[in-house]
Amino acid sequence: MAVAQKRGKALREYKAKRDFGVTPEPSGEARRPRKGPLRFVVQRHRARATHYDFRLEVNGVLASWAIPKGPTLDPTVRNLAVHVEDHPIEYMDFEGIIPRGEYGGGDVIVWDKGTYKPVGTDDPAKAIAAGELHVDLNGKKLRGRFVLIRTRADRVGREQWLILHKHDEFAVKGWKPDDYPRSVKSGRTNEEVAADPDAEWHSDRPASDAEVRTRRRTGRTKEKVDTPRPEGTTKEEIDALEALGDKGNWEVGGRTINLTNLDKELFPRRGREKALTKRDLIRYYVTMAPFLVPYLTDRPVNLHRFPNGVQSQGFWQKQIPKYAPDWLRRWRNPSAGAGETTLYAVVENAAGLAWMANFGAVELHAWTSRIPRVREPTWALIDIDPGESTSFKEVLVLARLYRTALEHLGVLGMPKLTGQRGIHVWIPLVPGYSFEDTRNWVEKLSRAVGSMTPDLVSWSWDKQSRHGLARLDYTQNAINKTLVVPYGVRPAPGGPVSVPIEWDELDERGLRSDKWTMSTVPGRVAQRGDLYARLLDNPQKLPKI
Repeated sequence: MAVAQKRGKALREYKAKRDFGVTPEPSGEARRPRKGPLRFVVQRHRARATHYDFRLEVNGVLASWAIPKGPTLDPTVRNLAVHVEDHPIEYMDFEGIIPRGEYGGGDVIVWDKGTYKPVGTDDPAKAIAAGELHVDLNGKKLRGRFVLIRTRADRVGREQWLILHKHDEFAVKGWKPDDYPRSVKSGRTNEEVAADPDAEWHSDRPASDAEVRTRRRTGRTKEKVDTPRPEGTTKEEIDALEALGDKGNWEVGGRTINLTNLDKELFPRRGREKALTKRDLIRYYVTMAPFLVPYLTDRPVNLHRFPNGVQSQGFWQKQIPKYAPDWLRRWRNPSAGAGETTLYAVVENAAGLAWMANFGAVELHAWTSRIPRVREPTWALIDIDPGESTSFKEVLVLARLYRTALEHLGVLGMPKLTGQRGIHVWIPLVPGYSFEDTRNWVEKLSRAVGSMTPDLVSWSWDKQSRHGLARLDYTQNAINKTLVVPYGVRPAPGGPVSVPIEWDELDERGLRSDKWTMSTVPGRVAQRGDLYARLLDNPQKLPKI
């Protein structure tokens, strides 16, 4: 009874600030503390001023602090955190709009979420009351030990606290939350949510039913969602592409490109799907530009060209041709030896993608390091490369073992279907690693995974010596060794695409590595967003293995 009274008291101040006849937030009731790990959420909230709402699950409610500058992994920074009223658990996963003119009016995204452990106490509520709380966070962005310390009360009686990150293995100097503006729930920014919200709150309904979906993103409503258009690529530009004959000049993003052989078939039909032409490839790449460009910016690109279609012999090209347009960015490799590529293309917009597709570049393989620090990878790569006798079911077994291993290590990585037969896993890194560092780390991890299923894996790099078994290829972690870019097309009938997926999709029936194609990926991304966006916002240190 005492615990229930304590939970009810915790929400009185919250309820007092809201008129639930007009405010679209459920009043909620404090829930009985659930079993399992304690959760936390950080919501980036643009109300009268932009701030970060830091919330910890405590005794069935969300203990909450408003942090104007946001939490940081930088251990040299102490940021103000204003202790505000506890919030109901219903707020935990909310992302959407609170109408202007009402308490908290503005847009909200789930900037980070995960689990936490209180340190030095079994009673975080008691530690908060005493004015000092230490917690270990395990989120998508925030990791490691954080400390909240009460300092004083302001003129209106609100408790002023400081939040800081300890000097531990997850600390990153110079780390700023505003540099990672995307939601870990949807991959969208506050601006994108405000322009096209997925949800809103209704206070005249039970708290469990208060969230109403307003888009088809989750598949729960029938509202039509347009295929995403990249910045600078308009419906008029796409219509102009469709209106061209087999060749002609096309203007996209302020650049004019001479397109040729638009009706040439590049991809034979797959099953009941239609054959696809060069026009289809160009349309796909410019339509998907907002999702492709983040994985290409500042990175030299290796091209796999199939100018005569994917059933003909393709070839790799790294050197940018002399006749490439002046506006296409170039990078000169200062370390190139005799006979090596000296001048690479760097693709950073829809026009660049269109030019590459017209050039017959079906596959785009970007470097895993950025200009100018090309010897420091920003990704650690896991490549589950099936052998001739490896079934996709066995590939999934190996991928699930990696999932378990990364969860155990507390490492954020996500799988990507290769669009052929295998699965890749990409892990984002903080600056400072060498390729030797990442190669050694992935090798140790892969050796551990391979030891669990020795009948599926061969450690022989010669294909004939593998006897049809899978290879866990850690050697991809080397300069100028690349994997296909997320959302990149593969050279096979139907135009399959290398698509990021959630870990739990590995357990879905009917999954195939080439499940999604140029024709179906835009619809998937319109509903799900870019699942890899959370990786872009979460560079991390690799723990010791």
